[in-house]
Amino acid sequence: MNADRPVLVIGAAGIDITGRPRATLQMGTANPGVVRNSVGGVARNIAENLARLEVPTILLSAVGQDNPGEYVIKHTAAAGVDTSHMLQLPDIHTGSYVAVLTKDGQLVVSVSEYDIVTSISPAYLWRNRSLFAQARMIVLDANLSVKALDTVFRLSRRYHVPVCADPTADTLTHKLTPHLPDLYVVAPNAAEAAALCGTDSPPATSEHAIEIAQCLVNHGVKIAIVTLAEHGLAYASGYSAGHIPALRTQVVDATGVGDALTAAVIFGLLNEMPLDEAVRLGISAASLTLRTRETVVPDLSLDRLYDELVV
Repeated sequence: MNADRPVLVIGAAGIDITGRPRATLQMGTANPGVVRNSVGGVARNIAENLARLEVPTILLSAVGQDNPGEYVIKHTAAAGVDTSHMLQLPDIHTGSYVAVLTKDGQLVVSVSEYDIVTSISPAYLWRNRSLFAQARMIVLDANLSVKALDTVFRLSRRYHVPVCADPTADTLTHKLTPHLPDLYVVAPNAAEAAALCGTDSPPATSEHAIEIAQCLVNHGVKIAIVTLAEHGLAYASGYSAGHIPALRTQVVDATGVGDALTAAVIFGLLNEMPLDEAVRLGISAASLTLRTRETVVPDLSLDRLYDELVV
């Protein structure tokens, strides 16, 4: 792949709000703790991670003509992402995600409001088809509408560009199911992987997770990566399969961890690394992200990934 061509990332960009109690979370009452805002959105997070790894990256997304929208664009552009093609829309506010964590930084529940993503319409994508033609790879999240996804895959086939997908949530995976044969990489968590494969329950062991990854490959995906939180990840392709354990590390905030992992794997594949090494870079990125309160590690670099590498 031509290293000078950009990666085109398409999907949600917005604000993440996380609340973390200082003591054991008590349901049904106020919990003293720490509340923080950061820039988020699955596609945007992946784009920022790639840009910080010095991959030329363009983001197609939509925010409101409001202060959060201005902040999202300013922060993302400062990280090195080309935001010049993003939509800024009046009369609709920037998307947001609210997460409640345990005192140890694990997610308890979240609420996501990204109605603005419907503005990433087929017409908007067609207007930017020249970006598809020049792209080295396309990365999308499943917040996109069914019609927008159909358009992305139509353009990817037209210009022969590989597509990577983050399923985003198990309730959204049905939108990706028809496109599995057109996916170069898909990186679901255990619940999302089970939904994509149509199995009854998420994998509980690394062996079962490898089977689920192989199931996705059997459905046409070129590379499947099933993330297993503290148990690492399983992966499969037409040539290899395996499991990589997670790194033992302090958990400050798990927000954005999966996005970092996906971006680092994509970075490895773009640089023609063996799949085993690429997924190990993903584990490194996940570990670094767990230790920061930011959605993306502010000083992320290839050197930092290799310092964390599982060998």
